[in-house]
Formats: sequence, structure tokens, C-alpha cells
Amino acid sequence: MHDIDEEGYLIDPQDWNEELAREFAQKESIQLTEDHWDAIRYMRTYYAEHQIAPDARHVIKHLAERMGPDSRNALFELFPYGYVKQACKIAGMKRPRGWSTG
Repeated sequence: MHDIDEEGYLIDPQDWNEELAREFAQKESIQLTEDHWDAIRYMRTYYAEHQIAPDARHVIKHLAERMGPDSRNALFELFPYGYVKQACKIAGMKRPRGWSTG
């Protein structure tokens, strides 16, 4: 069992697993592809090292290394309703304080 806040974010990111990511993605009407998983796994690794969700620009840079320079908008194509609202939620991050959900 996992605890989520009123906006649907995990309260404890340690509770996250890939099954939960699929569940959250389904709620956001996102079909997870290998590109989604690449971004999510990068976010999880970053979180494990820094105990904070990575800024969107770090994820964009990570995706660009694999997908090339045309990937600048890849993050926003993968998560069309916003990095914080969708990527952070699916990756099991706490809702970042002070970030807009847009």
C-alpha cells in the first residue's frame, strides 16, 4: 500500500516501483514507452543520489544525449500536461514545492 497526497503524488518516494509508475501513468492517460522509462529511470537515479527531483533541464539534457539535439521538446511530448504534473508524479517524486504544475 502506498500513501499519496491530495494531488496524487507519493508521500514517500521510497514506496515507488515500476508497477506504481504504470498505475500513475494510466491515470494520466499515458502509455509508457522506452523513452518514458528512460526519463523516469534517470529521474529515479538522480533522486537516489540527491534526494530531490531533478530540474526539467537535467532530464532534457539526459534525453538529448540519447535522442539527439532534436529532443529539446521530447520531455514535453512525453509528458504533455507538464513535467511536474506528470513526469514527477509517475516517477514517484514528492510534489516539488514552489514549482508550478504546468
